[in-house]
Amino acid sequence: MKKLAILSGAGISAESGIQTFRDGDGLWENHNVMDVASPEGWRKDSALVLEFYNQRRRQLHEVQPNKAHQLLAELEKHFDVQVITQNIDDLHERAGSTHILHIHGELFKSCSCKNKDLIYDQKEDINIGDKAEDGAQLRPFIVWFGEDVPLYQTAREIVKESDILLVIGTSLQVYPAAGLIHDIKDDCLLIVINPNETGFGYGQRAVVMKETATRGMEILFDKLVNLA
Repeated sequence: MKKLAILSGAGISAESGIQTFRDGDGLWENHNVMDVASPEGWRKDSALVLEFYNQRRRQLHEVQPNKAHQLLAELEKHFDVQVITQNIDDLHERAGSTHILHIHGELFKSCSCKNKDLIYDQKEDINIGDKAEDGAQLRPFIVWFGEDVPLYQTAREIVKESDILLVIGTSLQVYPAAGLIHDIKDDCLLIVINPNETGFGYGQRAVVMKETATRGMEILFDKLVNLA
C-alpha cells in the first residue's frame, strides 16, 4: 500500500468556520498574535491567554468537519495515510482519520506550565488556579511562537518515507512546518491545494490546484484513488 502523507493547515478548518490569523495583519480574533500565542504573552497576561483559548475551545464544540476532512479520511481505504496537521482542532479525528500528528498541539488538551509532559484531556475552560499534579498552573497544550516543536522530527520522517505528499489549506509560512516539503524523496508526488498564491519553493515539482480545500478534494479524490 502506498504511503500518503497529508500536511494540512488553517485553510481546511476555515471552511468549517474556524477563524485563522493568516490574513497578514498579525491579528487573531482582534488580538495581536504574540499576546496570545507566545511564552511572553503568557507571562504578561496569562488570564488573557486562557480566555482566548477558552473561546477557541467553546467554538470547537460548535463546528463540524467539512467534506475535505471527510474525503481525506476516506483515503485510508486506499493508502497508508498519515495526517500531519498544523491545526489544533480535532476535526480530522471527528471526520474519521486515524493517524494524525498535531505538530502545533491540541486545543482539547492542557498541560502543566512547568512540564509539558504532564498532559490532560481538556474539553472545558481552563481557569486561573486550575493546577496540574505538580502544582503548576494549567496552560493550553499548544506550541506557541518561539517554542520548540517536539514532533517536528517525527513529521520529517513521515514525509521522507511518503510516496505522495498532499499539502492542503496551508501557504506554509510558519516554520519549521514550512520546511517539510524539502524532505520529500525524489520520486514523491507533491500535490498542493491552496486557493492563494504560494511561494514556498516547490518550483515545477508540484501539481498545484488553486482551489479551496473542499473543492480541491472533490476534484482530486478519484484521481488519487486511481494512483493507489
